[in-house]
Amino acid sequence: MTVEGMECVEIFNSEGKGRGLKSTKEFWAGDVIFAETAYAAVVFDNLTHNVCHTCFKRQEKLHRCGQCKFAHYCDRTCQKDAWLNHKNECSAVKKLGKAPNENIRLAARIMWRIERESSGLAEGCLVSIDDLQNHIDNFQDEEKNGLMDDVQNFLDYWLSQGQQFGMNYISHIFGVISCNGFTLSDQRGLQAVGVGIFPNLCLVNHDCWPNCTVIFNNGNHEAVKSMYHTQMRIELRSLGKINKGDELSVSYIDFLNLTEDRQQQLKRQYYFDCTCEQCTKKTTDALLLAVKEGDPKPADSVVKEVTQFSMDTMEKIDKARSEGLYHEVVKYCRDCLKRQEPVLADTNIHKLRILSISSEVLSYLQMFEEAAENAKKMVDGYLKIYHPHNAQLGMAVMRAGVTHWHAGIIEVGHGMICKAFAILLITHGPSHPIAKDLEAMRAQTEMELRMFQQNEFVYYKMREAALSNRPIQVMQEPKNEAQGMIFHKKS
Repeated sequence: MTVEGMECVEIFNSEGKGRGLKSTKEFWAGDVIFAETAYAAVVFDNLTHNVCHTCFKRQEKLHRCGQCKFAHYCDRTCQKDAWLNHKNECSAVKKLGKAPNENIRLAARIMWRIERESSGLAEGCLVSIDDLQNHIDNFQDEEKNGLMDDVQNFLDYWLSQGQQFGMNYISHIFGVISCNGFTLSDQRGLQAVGVGIFPNLCLVNHDCWPNCTVIFNNGNHEAVKSMYHTQMRIELRSLGKINKGDELSVSYIDFLNLTEDRQQQLKRQYYFDCTCEQCTKKTTDALLLAVKEGDPKPADSVVKEVTQFSMDTMEKIDKARSEGLYHEVVKYCRDCLKRQEPVLADTNIHKLRILSISSEVLSYLQMFEEAAENAKKMVDGYLKIYHPHNAQLGMAVMRAGVTHWHAGIIEVGHGMICKAFAILLITHGPSHPIAKDLEAMRAQTEMELRMFQQNEFVYYKMREAALSNRPIQVMQEPKNEAQGMIFHKKS
């Protein structure tokens, strides 16, 4: 495990939040405050054959461990670097005859490491695994039953001939994973692929309007490439000016929710009551519930009816998406937007959700003009709600820009790609693969925009010919899964 920048932060007792981290120096937007590799990490159960078990990059073809037949790697370099963490796991999988679930695999990797190092405190860490919160006392009956099932299955898997751990300690480790397991993404940050424990990151408290963001950078940072190029690395990056002594914060959940819904989600998943300024003042609730301005304004009964229709439609959309019926999704979205248009404002959360799904699915079906129209409305709404340096905002603007490019709306598309690049330079940094992709897109659309301004007819002819060779990548098949949580909560 490697840690950088911890001299720039210190632990303190945050009022009403327990321990937290505060800065010991001044930071500016885009600065990396600290970075660390995982104490332990595993690939999700459903992606064990598609993602490298060392660097967590998605690859077309992976090499399989010849012993356990379970672990997969990019190449021999990743396989060699994995052996220290995989050695015990390999024997355990062979003996059990199968690999257990991701929680059990992660717990075992944590305890094998504690056993090797005779301590849960790694070099460069401000806190040990032993001292991380587990919140077991707050678990509901269903969660406690799940915990006990994991503990029992873990005992069947555990092969250690050395230190033996008591039931309370094993339960503590599973509680730590439940509350502090961090969702890992692939090399471009587009898909969740695993879960890991990052002890220093666990000390950073939540704020719905945070001053930091967390980004995965799979060994792309030059300073760690030579020695740690296969390790999953997270970076805590500043979103704006941070003064010496300021508490550092990140958002555990997506901000695009009503205050009450955010608070319920935080209480249910992380066991605390959020009292940040955004929650106390309910800053964006008026925007997220806004109705169309006009004279007269829509009647309350009409607003209530359209809101209920929107929620009912979302249930139908979720079912259709899960079954891959994307043309039905488009029909539901069109009907809902037609009902919403004269009643709900473009910042209304119910309208934004439909616009987001509609633009994504329409792009997948290559109905780009309609997708671009909806993406533009969605982005305009997002810009009024999200923090200007929010990573999810940047990704949404990037997708909207690509959609406009596919639709041949080059002026708006180029502007959006430039806007997304400016945001992601701060949230991801210039070395991140997605920032490099955006930089290439920006250069390409800038060149195309000049051609368009010189001669529209020639531009469209050349564009039509070029599309058959190497277009900008279209989005992947739409996924019906929640986005925006950085800490992994296994359901």
